Amino acid sequence: MKFSSFHLFHQFAGQSAKEVYDYQIEVVELLEELGFDAAWVAEHHFRPYGTVPNIFNLLSNLAARTERLRLGTGIVVLPLHNPIHVAEEAAMVDLLSDGRLEVGIGRGYQSIEFESFGLDLSEARDRFNESLDMIIGLWTNDDFEFKGRFHETRHPLTLMPKPLQRPHPPLHIAAVSPETVELYAARGLPILADPAAPFRKIAKAAETWHRTAQAHGVDTDGVELVASRSVYVAPTVEQAREDQARFEASFDRSRIFNAQSAPIDSKTGEVAKGFEYWQDKYLKGGTVGADFRWEQLEVIGDPARVIEQIKMIQAMGYDNLMCDFGSTRPIPIEEMRKVLKFFAAEVIPAFR
Repeated sequence: MKFSSFHLFHQFAGQSAKEVYDYQIEVVELLEELGFDAAWVAEHHFRPYGTVPNIFNLLSNLAARTERLRLGTGIVVLPLHNPIHVAEEAAMVDLLSDGRLEVGIGRGYQSIEFESFGLDLSEARDRFNESLDMIIGLWTNDDFEFKGRFHETRHPLTLMPKPLQRPHPPLHIAAVSPETVELYAARGLPILADPAAPFRKIAKAAETWHRTAQAHGVDTDGVELVASRSVYVAPTVEQAREDQARFEASFDRSRIFNAQSAPIDSKTGEVAKGFEYWQDKYLKGGTVGADFRWEQLEVIGDPARVIEQIKMIQAMGYDNLMCDFGSTRPIPIEEMRKVLKFFAAEVIPAFR
């Protein structure tokens, strides 16, 4: 099992964007010291929910600060970008990092992002698929030509530079709906499992991915599926439960789950076409109970409990645990350093 970390770059009330960057960069540098395998950075726009509008710029900075840690995009929202730019920027980061780039991609879902860029959210799936085909084509071919509904090459293109990793950096598809899992399993493209789905659903997603991939003749040996979970380990179960309650008390759900974040078509006021699976997912406005999070959602507890939960995820078919150690929790840097060091000392060795 590989261990990586997720970085939303959430800007808390009273915090400047510069303070967000300084905090997260310090955390990433510590991850390298502690022997983690990768750090993944999220892309978001126009909200304090995430303050990284261009992941590749940020990863270039992290590439210069690290030597071993793999650097992931978690995720690039492909429909918001010109795919040629994505292919170029990813190739450049792969070179600057000496081949350490992992490319997580998705179609996005936040209405404020699509509307602010003048894009129709209902076209997200089609734009994503076109962009994916174009990026892979540019990475792997010279004199590449493409003509689609949204993008085309006016003449044959040869990407300069090409990625260092061949045939290209590893790709990972963010998967929330079962449809997404099946679509990209058929192409042999591994998934980043939905961090908001309970254990039983990510188990089903992994099973569906492997079954669909094998049915389409995909060689699944060596393919890495990534499970994203909220993770917290404390010296005792009792302390973990107490800390969980403290974290929940400081969690402002309305800053994250609201109409701006929901996949709503502004023309109809309804869930956008292609996002039916998300119905009410971001508009319920309720809370997730502590018992549900403890038993079905989060990797949390003392070291023994956390190790067993991770073994369960491993048995589902996942090879990489993307740990969210508190992307939406205002945890002081001193406390975060203790959390990461304790996890690295008490949990990671059980899988090495």
